Amino acid sequence: MRLTSLTMLAAACVLSCVPAASAGTKLIVHVRTYDVAGKTGADLVEAMDRLGPKHGYMTRAIAETGYTVHWDLDISRQDGICRLRQANGKLDLTYTFPRRLSPASPGLRKRWDGFMAGVRRHEHTHGRIAMRMMRATETALAGLERRDNWFCTGTHLEARRRINATYAEYEAKQNAFDAREHRGGGHVEHLVDALTKLD
Repeated sequence: MRLTSLTMLAAACVLSCVPAASAGTKLIVHVRTYDVAGKTGADLVEAMDRLGPKHGYMTRAIAETGYTVHWDLDISRQDGICRLRQANGKLDLTYTFPRRLSPASPGLRKRWDGFMAGVRRHEHTHGRIAMRMMRATETALAGLERRDNWFCTGTHLEARRRINATYAEYEAKQNAFDAREHRGGGHVEHLVDALTKLD
């Protein structure tokens, strides 16, 4: 599961607003946990159902990948042509995972470790898709220039259109991945079954 938001700050100027050394995408990663306890796999699943990150109004997720995307655009105008000189992206990723607090039998501990390995793989795939989105956006913005007014209004609008189009494309990829993982008999169901099968 994931939460997303997208912002864009566009600055038009004749001289460079941002030094070249800061070009490219900046990645910030946070990891949060919530505590669960139980003597069986079923107990732990029930605790995750009660305490996990909210997914809509009535349900909760086992884990979550949330991210915000921010673009700082340096657009300059010369001889009537507005050019995107630089696009600095920031991807702020936050992973939320359950953390088992209670002592466990060797068997439950082993099943929990396998379960969490699968949960982390799932959430980190969301993170990798988001990182690919940032690279694709850089490519989509490269070489943007057009004849425009003093405020480079059309250039800003075109940059936003390209950013939003790439964002929508990769949100579709995120949703398709979740649909595969969460379908009946899918990866997530297998993880939960493996955690609870010996209770």
